Amino acid sequence: MVHSPPGKPPADIRAMPLLTDRAYERIKHDIISCVLAPGTEISEAQLCAHYKLGKAPVRMALNRLAHDGLVRAIPRRGYRVTPITLKDIHDVFELRLMLEPAAARMAAGKVDTQKLRALDEVCRAGYQPGDARSTSRFLEANKAFHVAIARATGNARLAEAIEQLLDEMTRLLHLGLGLRNRSQEMQHGHRALVKALARGDGDTAERICREQIEIARNMVLSAILTSSSVMNLALGVDTRFHQRSE
Repeated sequence: MVHSPPGKPPADIRAMPLLTDRAYERIKHDIISCVLAPGTEISEAQLCAHYKLGKAPVRMALNRLAHDGLVRAIPRRGYRVTPITLKDIHDVFELRLMLEPAAARMAAGKVDTQKLRALDEVCRAGYQPGDARSTSRFLEANKAFHVAIARATGNARLAEAIEQLLDEMTRLLHLGLGLRNRSQEMQHGHRALVKALARGDGDTAERICREQIEIARNMVLSAILTSSSVMNLALGVDTRFHQRSE
């Protein structure tokens, strides 16, 4: 039996935060990318088997995801990936319109222009509809672009609120991007926004940011309302996790 040095906790206890973080990030990624579709019922046992992780880190990860609002506990049954309703979609965009244009105004003259341009280049490469990896890469860059602007405000609480909101936004976009390539619509105004931010023009940055959010809202609603399969997912039609992970 291997003993830990005096004063140090056992190795398995020291590894627990790392395993919990790993479980949290992997499950969260699959929820946001809709691998675990809205409304899917999941259990600790299924997640442990699928991700090859122990019960303790998976349980702690689920507690964090419940705090994030991405899963809900079902008494004596496990958890359900939080469904998305049309009201959720409207609420998310309403909050974005309240927070992000104001953040763009605050960030004017403070952004890392080189970083924003690099992220925009990834966005401009677009994605292939039906290719989960390229879609994820595109959406992660798009999220990072907007989070970088929020962080440039210097208001950590505002940036955290916007980042959490953009996680939910990314889940909506995964639902809305599968039918055709919409990368051009989502890139609309990125370069103009970077230029406005770089020269410290808060008025223009705020206006462009608001326009981008309105375009994204119309795109998501159009995609969801015109596709019965996406509409079913958006409304949280129950999908069993073990059927998707076979």
